[in-house]
Amino acid sequence: MKLALYLGCTIQTEQYAYELSVRETFPRLGVELVDLKEAGCCGFPSFRNTNPLAWVYLSARNLALAEGMNLDILALCNGCHVSLSEVKHILDEDDSLKSYINSFLNKEGLKYNGKVKVFHTLQVLHDLVGVDRIKEAVETPLSGLKLAAHYGCHIIRPSKIPRPDDPENPRKLERLIEALGAEAAEYPERLDCCGSGLASVRGKPVLSIAGEKLKSLKVHGFDGMVDVCPFCHKIYDGRQRAISLALGEDFGIPVMYYTQLLGLAMGIEPNRLGLNLNLSPVDAIIRRVRGGVG
Repeated sequence: MKLALYLGCTIQTEQYAYELSVRETFPRLGVELVDLKEAGCCGFPSFRNTNPLAWVYLSARNLALAEGMNLDILALCNGCHVSLSEVKHILDEDDSLKSYINSFLNKEGLKYNGKVKVFHTLQVLHDLVGVDRIKEAVETPLSGLKLAAHYGCHIIRPSKIPRPDDPENPRKLERLIEALGAEAAEYPERLDCCGSGLASVRGKPVLSIAGEKLKSLKVHGFDGMVDVCPFCHKIYDGRQRAISLALGEDFGIPVMYYTQLLGLAMGIEPNRLGLNLNLSPVDAIIRRVRGGVG
């Protein structure tokens, strides 16, 4: 299996751990990653909200680059995935718009034909690699850990276009957590937003929104949170201390990308998974998984 790896903006500039853990784990599961060279921003959310035509062009350009490589595209970011997927849906339904966008792409020797498929991390691991193959790759089962799955909004919304999982009752992340030997328990706030969409305009409400979920995890006795989105991770991992200070409560919830957790279960050294870059107290999870070796 070979896929064009599209990193987007946030992962390359802030969330290096996500990329590190994907590059460590995917090849061990038979997924060859090929860098999507000369890729640019997908246009989400800024251009989508201010200049929709520019947004369509930007995402279409990345899709055309992958088509030129004869590869389907892997988008790690929930926002990038929904952007690329929505633009693909729009262009595949509107031949005149597709021709107009191609008139600009042709200046670079590119063309969007609609043949490329867009995959998210969750889809590749659950649908293409498969839960059974992941179970086979586990060297250190995560038994005894109770972990909360956090999907993020854009992986399940909007439901008018195909999304990686059921918009009303997604289950793939839980199945992938359970494949590592951990418990993925239910909790009422499972599908709640992290609030990151407000971060650039109203910071304080974000802390309250995210804090409600962290409170729930603490009440329900979770050992940590598992996510698959760099924007959500920025909130729950990167700003957890700020959330604790704002709400006057020390949460101490370890937050990891699923690919980091997968790598630990596969026996990969923590720093190779970027766990040294996490800002939440992930050492507690690392010690439990590695039997006291930090």
